[in-house]
Amino acid sequence: MEKRAFLAVILSIAVFYVFTTVFGPGKTPIPPKTTPAASSAAPSAAPAVEQPAQPVPSPATGAPAQAAPSPQTVAKDVTVETGLYTAVFSGRGGSLKSLTLKKYREQNSPTAPLVVLGTSGGSSLFTFSTRGAGFNLPDGTVFVPDADALALVGGESRQLTFNYVSGQGFTVRKVYTFTGDSYGIKLDTQVFNNSAAPLVGTIQQVMTYPAEHKVKDNRLDTAGSYLYSDNGLKADKAKDVAAASKKYDRAVLWAGFADKYFLSALLAEKGSIASVELKKNAAGLLESVASAPQFTINPGQAATVTQRLFVGPKDIDILKAQGNALEQSLDLGWFAVIAKPLLYTLKYFYRYVGNYGIAIIIITIILKALFFPLTHKSYKSMKGMQKIQPEMNKIREKYKNDRDAMNKAVMELYRDHKVNPLGGCLPMVVQIPVFFALYKALMFSIELRHAPFFFWITDLSDKDPYYVTPVIMGVTMFVQQKMTPSQMDPVQQKMMLALPVVFTFMFLSFPSGLVLYWLVNNILTIGQQMYINKLVKD
Repeated sequence: MEKRAFLAVILSIAVFYVFTTVFGPGKTPIPPKTTPAASSAAPSAAPAVEQPAQPVPSPATGAPAQAAPSPQTVAKDVTVETGLYTAVFSGRGGSLKSLTLKKYREQNSPTAPLVVLGTSGGSSLFTFSTRGAGFNLPDGTVFVPDADALALVGGESRQLTFNYVSGQGFTVRKVYTFTGDSYGIKLDTQVFNNSAAPLVGTIQQVMTYPAEHKVKDNRLDTAGSYLYSDNGLKADKAKDVAAASKKYDRAVLWAGFADKYFLSALLAEKGSIASVELKKNAAGLLESVASAPQFTINPGQAATVTQRLFVGPKDIDILKAQGNALEQSLDLGWFAVIAKPLLYTLKYFYRYVGNYGIAIIIITIILKALFFPLTHKSYKSMKGMQKIQPEMNKIREKYKNDRDAMNKAVMELYRDHKVNPLGGCLPMVVQIPVFFALYKALMFSIELRHAPFFFWITDLSDKDPYYVTPVIMGVTMFVQQKMTPSQMDPVQQKMMLALPVVFTFMFLSFPSGLVLYWLVNNILTIGQQMYINKLVKD
């Protein structure tokens, strides 16, 4: 009796095994052959080996082979620790859940919380989540990681792999490669076709970002979508895609979201981003979907999409080291070609003096010296114009009813006294691009963030807490205005004297570094004006 029962059990197991092998949901696709894959493909045998270990539906349930992965599967978090950041990855979409920057704090205090990026995507869809187009890999697909945690030391390099076995004849594998001393992360997304039919589709990386920030912060003033396409930086805010989505599909080098000081971006490798669609999703978040070029994977073969992530500070040296023109994410405006050298110069002097406030003063002095000949010519011209003003008034009175005669007399007056009415303006026009470039460089430089100067100014990127420097700046501007030669009538001169008051109120909320530049520039201009007044006698 016992022998017959034993044989019955053995036969039952054998029948069950054969049945599940032929009809089971995890084995329905034809096993891939071990023939070599295409040049860019990974060996097809790899996913087949790992497939039994994946969370496919249990054969005992008799579920059909086309069944979707179990939605009840719990996504596992994996922590990656380096000297620069602590990143938490989620099995949901094989995505980045959060990244804490170890060298940057939210406020200028040693006890302030560290800056955390990537937490704003909502619990349903984290950033850099992967989905498929053309095959069944939906949002929120749960991947299985191959590690519980990673810890990197120095420049060490390690990998974290997320696997997903579809049960429909394909496997997706995300391989993150970290380097301990870099904010850049390599991402290889591999698709294995274990079915008997070609697999056609594309891989999409989804990035999300809050459309509106609940907490207003200085660094979030310029937050939004940024990408580099068709040799230019494209910036969009939530309002730009509120009514309709936007699509960029020409030479996309990178795409992501950024605020004033920090950037999260996906970088292309050899054209691995075919297009980026930006929209506002149903959850009210900004959503950027980066699609790779479409692929066709034959049975038993695989395809790999290689991209890179960057999640870190918008330091111009760090950004430039990443390649792909990522330094263009520093939105320095129309005069970026001037602003960037100024930023490099600022960092150059900082290496020697160790204080960004001192570096700003040095740059201000250098710029003043460079523009001295132009400024000198400008003030000399204004002085000359001021000198002939009485004669000019007589001509205007004499020919007030004959414009042609008045113009002729005025031109003769200019020629006789060798003055040019534009001589006072042109040198100032030439300096305007430099001023705006320096303004942008100081406003958006992360180097000034939480950088102290002296005394009460402990953060050059923030306003003067006691408004001392803006007030002194206003006083120096008033003195400078009084010393500047003018051709205006008394009423206009009084109106111009209101400018220092307006500028003082305007500068009350400006970063201390910018106010410092303007203040030093005013002091130098006053000294320059005194010198010119001695040279140009009435």
